[in-house]
Amino acid sequence: MGWFIIKRLTSLIPILLGISLITFILLHLIPGDPAVAYLRMSHIPPTDEAVAALRLELGLNKPLYIQYFEWLGNVMQLDLGMSYVSKNAVWDEMLLHLVPTIQLTFAALIFIVVISLPMGMISAIYKGKWVDQFSRVVAFVSVSMPTFWFGFLLIYFLSVKLDLFPVLGRGTLAHLVLPSLTLAFGYIGTNMRLLRASMLENLNEPFVVYARARGVSERRIVSRHVLKKSLLPVVTGLGMSLGNMLGGAVIVETIFAWPGMGQLFVSSIINQDYPMIQGCVLFMSVIFVVCNLFVDLTYSFLDPRIRLEGGK
Repeated sequence: MGWFIIKRLTSLIPILLGISLITFILLHLIPGDPAVAYLRMSHIPPTDEAVAALRLELGLNKPLYIQYFEWLGNVMQLDLGMSYVSKNAVWDEMLLHLVPTIQLTFAALIFIVVISLPMGMISAIYKGKWVDQFSRVVAFVSVSMPTFWFGFLLIYFLSVKLDLFPVLGRGTLAHLVLPSLTLAFGYIGTNMRLLRASMLENLNEPFVVYARARGVSERRIVSRHVLKKSLLPVVTGLGMSLGNMLGGAVIVETIFAWPGMGQLFVSSIINQDYPMIQGCVLFMSVIFVVCNLFVDLTYSFLDPRIRLEGGK
């Protein structure tokens, strides 16, 4: 197990370096001059003299590869630069917006697990019954309905008509219900169908036939054997979903005025806040890679064969 973890952690080094290089290059391909954007955000006329002096101060006149290595060295010290808008450190600004995003993401993850896993398991056990047909309709609506439209429906019925939950902002747990349910809804159908298909496949495996022949109860077969093996594709789906949600649920946070990473990313693009854009893109990419690492480690617990293969 230790060798498996070391191997996975070591494989992250070239991936993270590649992400940093792509992030740095893409930002420099954006039309516009960071020095001009900084001066405009500071309400300073962008004269040629002011732009030249600022480019010298920010090191923008250096060769591109030198800028990259200097920036990479600062990133390794968690120094992502200073925001052009707030004049605060990018890392500090991101931490302020990260906490609301974590709250929203894990509340949405709870909705995904609580709704999709039981429905997927029940629809597999009662294949072709009305429960299976109902879950199929829910899955179809989940994957086909746009997130913003579902959010507006929740606002209209649960807030405007029934006055059950607040619409905008962040404060109490009630503020968390609508945005987290909106964020989770698009992933519920996918994970539900993944679990159903995986369980149907495993229910026809020889070990299930042998267990039934030995007189093992159906409930124990499903809970102790079939479900554990069927969770592998679901873990992959949840890991990908977690990475996307933690990376910034832009649409949901914009609809409900949730002060998270998605809203910060959108505002930084509008204001041409280059260091903040760079920091947000890098952070979202790293979060996605870490979530994939978490999925790999979870695989090793659910299926020991993966761990043993990694050890060899």
